[in-house]
Amino acid sequence: MSIRLPYHERKMRKAVKLFWSSREKAKRRQAGSAKTDRGERSSVTAGKHMEGFISLITDVIKANGLDQASIHSNSTLLTLPGFFRPKKLWDLLVTHNGNLVAAVELKSHVGPSFSNNFNNRVEEAIGTAKDLWTAYREGAFGEQPQPFVGWMILLEDGEKSRKPVASTSPHFPVLTEFEDTSYAERYNILCRKLVQEQPYTAASVILSPRSAVTTGDYSELSKMTGFKMFATGLAAHIAATAARR
Repeated sequence: MSIRLPYHERKMRKAVKLFWSSREKAKRRQAGSAKTDRGERSSVTAGKHMEGFISLITDVIKANGLDQASIHSNSTLLTLPGFFRPKKLWDLLVTHNGNLVAAVELKSHVGPSFSNNFNNRVEEAIGTAKDLWTAYREGAFGEQPQPFVGWMILLEDGEKSRKPVASTSPHFPVLTEFEDTSYAERYNILCRKLVQEQPYTAASVILSPRSAVTTGDYSELSKMTGFKMFATGLAAHIAATAARR
C-alpha cells in the first residue's frame, strides 16, 4: 500500500497567509459594525481562517484512493454524537459508505493571552477525544473500523509564545519536561503526548508570526509534531480504508 502526499511549501504558505488575512478582515468588519467582540476574539468569531488547512487536508484525502468519500466542512454537516454530551461540532469530517472515516479539529492560539487559553485548549482537546472514543466504544457510530482522529493548532510565533514560563505547584512538583518551558514548547509536548497516549491518531503544532500575512512564513518544532507527519498519518489511514472497499 503506497501513500501520496500532495503537500508542498507553496500550499502551506498559502494556508498560513489565508489564516492571518482572514483574521485581519474579520477584525475590520467587526470594527465597522455596531456589535464588536473583545480583543482577539473579534478575529475568530467571524472566521473561516483555517480554510487553507482544510483544503490541504482535503487534497490528502482525495489523493489516496478515497475520492468518492464525503468530505464535510460545512457547519451543518459537522456534528457527531457524543457520550458525555448529545453532540459535538468538528471542523472536518470524512464519511464513506455510512462509516466515519476521519474527524479533525483545527485550532489557533494568538496572543496576547497565553496562560489561560493554553489550559483551555488542553482540556478541550483531551475532553473532545475522550468523548468521541467513548461514544465509539458504545456503538454511537455503528459497527465500523476505528476512525482517524486528528488535532492541529496554529500558534502565534512571538516573544510571549517563545519565552520560558515558570510553573509553580504548591503540593507536588510539575513534571520535569514542563519546567521553564515556553507555551510553544508546551504545545509541542501536548501534541507528542496526544499521540503517544492515543486519544489522537495525529497531532500537530505550527508556529507563524503575524508578519506572515504577506509572506506565509511558518515553522515547526519537531518532525513528530509537524504537519507532514500529520498528513502522512491521515494519508495512510485513507489508503487503508480505500483498500478495504
